[in-house]
Parts: sequence; C-alpha cells; structure tokens
Amino acid sequence: MSSIILVDDQPIANFITRKLLEIEGYNEDVLDFTNPEEALVYLEDKQNALIFLDLNMPEMNGWEFLDYLKSKSQKHRIIILTSSTSAIDQNRAKEYDSVIKYVEKPLNKDKFKKLQPLLQQQ
Repeated sequence: MSSIILVDDQPIANFITRKLLEIEGYNEDVLDFTNPEEALVYLEDKQNALIFLDLNMPEMNGWEFLDYLKSKSQKHRIIILTSSTSAIDQNRAKEYDSVIKYVEKPLNKDKFKKLQPLLQQQ
C-alpha cells in the first residue's frame, strides 16, 4: 500500500481524517502536514501517494499545490477535502487528472465509507 498524505493547515482536520483512517485499519504510512510546502518536499521523490488535500490554506492553496505536482509530472491520487461548496471549485477540480474525488468537510464515517473503494485501489 502506498503512503496516505494529509495536507490541511488545520491540525484538527488532519486529526479527524487520521482517526477515521485508523478506525478502518489504515494506520501505517499515514503522514500529515499543516504546511503544504513541507508536504511537497516530502513528496518530491515519491509516486502513487494518496493525498487528502484542503483547498483553503494560507501559505499555499490547494490549487497551487495541484499545479506544482502537475508541473513536476508527479503521479498521485488526490481527494480534495474542503469546506468549499462552490460549484466553481468542484468544476475546477475536474480539470486535474490526479483528482479522484471532491469531498466537503467535515469528513465523517458515512462520507469516509464512500471513499473506501478509492483507498483500496492503492
């Protein structure tokens, strides 16, 4: 199984996602970052990670993060996990081949269960 990376500037959001992953048995190779630039440094020599990505972050937003990965031709699978309910954001996410799902916060057990098939494709 490849790494699962959580990228959200809110530590509580990463904590909730990590707990839901642990409850479902995904407790190895889960790393979380509150600074997206640190996550990019970690991902530099990695491929095929599953990334839970927030869009609204102060240092670097999720779109800039996605653009950076695209510019480096990195092949990761990305689940956008955001508080944005904007149809504009949802449509923009479809422009990225790496984005496999768009999920609105808060992540809960029901939403997480729907993501399980995506987690098992690793």
